[in-house]
Amino acid sequence: MTTRKTVFVDTSLCTGCKACSVACKAWNDLPAEENKLIKGYQSQVETTSKTWTYVRFVEKYENNKMNFMMLKLQCFHCKDPACMKACSSEAIYQTESGYTLINQDKCIGCGYCAANCPWEIPKVDPDLNKTFKCTGCIDRVENNLKPACVSTCQPGALHFGERKEMIQVAKARLAEVKKEHPKAQLYGDKAMGGTTYLYLLLDDPKVYEMPVDPSTPVSLTLWKDIIHPLGGIAAGAAAIAIAGGVIANAARGNYRAKREAKNTDTDSDQGISS
Repeated sequence: MTTRKTVFVDTSLCTGCKACSVACKAWNDLPAEENKLIKGYQSQVETTSKTWTYVRFVEKYENNKMNFMMLKLQCFHCKDPACMKACSSEAIYQTESGYTLINQDKCIGCGYCAANCPWEIPKVDPDLNKTFKCTGCIDRVENNLKPACVSTCQPGALHFGERKEMIQVAKARLAEVKKEHPKAQLYGDKAMGGTTYLYLLLDDPKVYEMPVDPSTPVSLTLWKDIIHPLGGIAAGAAAIAIAGGVIANAARGNYRAKREAKNTDTDSDQGISS
């Protein structure tokens, strides 16, 4: 029986070389895209239908010292994925090894998965009208190979293996890192049922511009788990579902707006133009 896999991302060792992003494009035969300097050394602001992983750079000045924090971002491959729950065409499914994949033959490019992902990872290709995201290199994993990004990481910031083993490695590393970084913590070990990509962060998630408590929108949970199976509900309950969706979407919109505003301010300070 196949057991669940996990990629442990140790941000304390990440040097921001972006080799993971290059390896992802090379293995998946993804084309290059025009980009620009966003802030620091960051040239990609989010994933796209043709860029499935990128490195985010965060600069934090504290105690008279500039701290540079970096992490790679891609699909988190949640155990309880909101994207799969939101998919109207049942194109999204999970493997026994823990990866969330998209069946392109079924995908209609509706964008519901993108709208409900806490990290806004899936992206719709407007030309193909299909949604794309990181596959976790499932073709490599099923042939006993490490994902391309893990195989390429020179500083050893990425580790791959059985989930129980990776959690032990992550906890041991966290105990060591906390000696110099007391705010260090694991991210993704519990969120969304536990994500396949498990992070060690040196600071609070919000410092990395990550949602502190990623979750599935209330309206989506009500619809898929309660309303839809029953075939309909009273108007009062429907109103609650709608209200929940409005609140959840507003919160997510505020999160994204703040992140984009911060990047825009940085661009202005650096005098960068597209």
